Amino acid sequence: MGRPKNFSREGVLKKALSVFWKHGFADTSLQELERATGVNKSGLYSEFEGKEDLFVQSLQYYLELQQERGLLTAEPLGWNNVERFLKLGLCNTKEQKGCFSISSMREFSILPSKAFEIVTQSRRRLMELIAKNIEVEGPEIDPQLLAELVLTFFTGLCMEQYGKSSRTDLVRKVDNVMKAIRGM
Repeated sequence: MGRPKNFSREGVLKKALSVFWKHGFADTSLQELERATGVNKSGLYSEFEGKEDLFVQSLQYYLELQQERGLLTAEPLGWNNVERFLKLGLCNTKEQKGCFSISSMREFSILPSKAFEIVTQSRRRLMELIAKNIEVEGPEIDPQLLAELVLTFFTGLCMEQYGKSSRTDLVRKVDNVMKAIRGM
């Protein structure tokens, strides 16, 4: 009989997520993951198939947390949900910038194919939710086209945080985009 584990899967995912978010997949070493999680290599491998699986599970964990926030599903649906969603992307701490899912897109060429599938599926779901929120507002432009515009803006906004944009500049950009699309 194996030794009982003295760590929680969720705790490991939360700590691993922070490391992957800060350094990216390629620049995160197993040693950094061991240090951050407090779990040695054999413990990590007993719970996850390897670094790739830990990344994929961390990505899924992150997206589940975001979904629980209900930013695009809060009633009543509409522009306020879209604006809250865009401002969510303004996460900008020393270690975490933008959206983890978006920042992981920078490494698609080296990520496990499962991570690509998860991000692609998540973006499809976001597009549908954004379109539903826009649709209730009755714009003259196709809600799907506006949803695509919003998601593309969100992606750029998240990536821009790796530069020197201030939070004030980013909020101003969100406010301006919201004025523009509300008027369409």
